[in-house]
Amino acid sequence: MSRARERILLVDDDLGITAALRHALANHSYEVLTAGDGVEAVATFEREQPDLILLDLVMPRLGGLEVCQRVRELSATPIIVLSVQGGEADIVPALDQGADDYLVKPFRLAELLARVRAVLRRATKSAAPGKIICGDLEIDTETRRVNVAGRDTAVTPIEYAVLTELATNVGRVLTTRLLLQRVWGAEYSTETDYVKGVVRRLRVKLEPDPAHPQYIITEPHVGYRLADSS
Repeated sequence: MSRARERILLVDDDLGITAALRHALANHSYEVLTAGDGVEAVATFEREQPDLILLDLVMPRLGGLEVCQRVRELSATPIIVLSVQGGEADIVPALDQGADDYLVKPFRLAELLARVRAVLRRATKSAAPGKIICGDLEIDTETRRVNVAGRDTAVTPIEYAVLTELATNVGRVLTTRLLLQRVWGAEYSTETDYVKGVVRRLRVKLEPDPAHPQYIITEPHVGYRLADSS
């Protein structure tokens, strides 16, 4: 039986931010769990299995990137990073570690709520039931399972969304901006590093040789396509 309210784990060592966000999220019908450092965050995640994690990067005991990595070793639970660090050198590593989205502090509550809704929606959205087969790659859109050469491969919701978008347009080049807007939403237009980060992670998981991909092909200066090798 599904829970009546979606649960969010809020990880931040700033008590003021934690109190304000906890109150705001609760007012929008979310159940909020909190953790004040990275070690507590991992323990709370393992114990409570929340639907979404809001994660600061700079924390005592265990940093946000390490938390993200440990969560990804266990689960595909969506992660939104909330950080004052907004440079490319900060955003790209977070995405490479498996974060689904990145929001720079300070931010408007309305923007955070929109991101939360979008990430949770992607985590449960399914394509039309059936199987998409491309060579040794098989995507079961009913069970949301990905299989490569007979091996089940765990992917996160955002990775699954990008892969499914490419697979339902097999052989067709999709621009980076189109993928960004179809998967993350129409309000995203410049965050092209999001797509690049997810593609990098998918290649590590799917490709026999990620440096020479045979499934997800880059079309330089344009975007990506899933090779038609059926």
